[in-house]
Amino acid sequence: MSPVLSPDENKNTTGDEIESLAEFDAAVAAGSLAGRRVQSVDLTDRGAALLATDTSGAVFLGCPMESGPEKKVRADGAFVFPPVPGLPFDPYRGLLYSPDALYDGLARDGYEATPDALAYDWFQRTRSDGDVFASMLRALHDDAISDALEEVLDGARVVGVMGGHATARGSAAYTAAARLGRTLARAGLTVATGGGPGAMEAANLGAYAAPHPDAMLEKACAMLGEVPSFTPSVAAWARAAFAVRERWPDGGPSVAIPTWFYGHEPPNPFAASIAKYFTNALREDGLLARSNAGVIFLPGAAGTVQEIFDSTTPNYYESRGEPVPMVLVGHDHWTRELPAWPLLQTLAAGRKMESRIALVDTVEEAADALARLSGA
Repeated sequence: MSPVLSPDENKNTTGDEIESLAEFDAAVAAGSLAGRRVQSVDLTDRGAALLATDTSGAVFLGCPMESGPEKKVRADGAFVFPPVPGLPFDPYRGLLYSPDALYDGLARDGYEATPDALAYDWFQRTRSDGDVFASMLRALHDDAISDALEEVLDGARVVGVMGGHATARGSAAYTAAARLGRTLARAGLTVATGGGPGAMEAANLGAYAAPHPDAMLEKACAMLGEVPSFTPSVAAWARAAFAVRERWPDGGPSVAIPTWFYGHEPPNPFAASIAKYFTNALREDGLLARSNAGVIFLPGAAGTVQEIFDSTTPNYYESRGEPVPMVLVGHDHWTRELPAWPLLQTLAAGRKMESRIALVDTVEEAADALARLSGA
């Protein structure tokens, strides 16, 4: 199975970064915090350790601490970036989000009170007011997310699955996308999606179902089909997903990379690790650039078309090295309804990427096409 871990289990691999109390305590026991980066760790109860340990050249990002230890740390020459009060998100966070973190309070207070909804509301209020402080906070957060995503996906073979948010639960297209996610995960690949509803949720659900018996996925799709869309109620839509997770715990891991830029589309709860961004351009690049095992494009609309050509450009110029496989699913969709395939073929002609693109009719053919192109 994939090496991807849940956010609570993920360990950083950089050596200098400290992202948990356990890592902090280990560094103190080793004798020094000098030059280390301590990221979003509550050090309120570690005053004695801070007073007794060398912190010269360290950087503390959003770490609550008592005033006495903080004065000592600053006197050591450390940089201290204090927590920002009143925010619905942590701009310094060291780990990716989990579904439980983004949907905290859902059962008790409804979706509007969750951290996900509150962050979107904050973004809506600050995105166009020109406040440099708000812009800086968004940039800090998104940089921290990119760093955490890099750690989670270190060494993973990642396949991106793109598709429209409008694919309804209970539909044949949704179930097919879920089976695709399960097939890819069982092949040892890490499934990564845009993290929203529709085909994206289905692929993450399939990866979640991978360790379970085959019948589980069919039953889960039937349960979810009772709430086919996130409209009119995000709360009902999300609760149906959490009911599936509760009935079948210990699902397989996958990654979701959504954005508050499209915050009206809620993140699906089936990905173990959620890298949610404020800046959509960073989110798109983070998703496609990390899909090192290829990308499968299910039928979609404008967003999916954009993703096809965002993936095509580095393949065309080989700016990220060897072209990665691209599989488009749905012959009529991509040749008649939204004819992206003829243009993709024309661009690929005579280049290395020509042997790394394919158009298939059905979702069931996509995994085999991906494997074939990977050996090209």
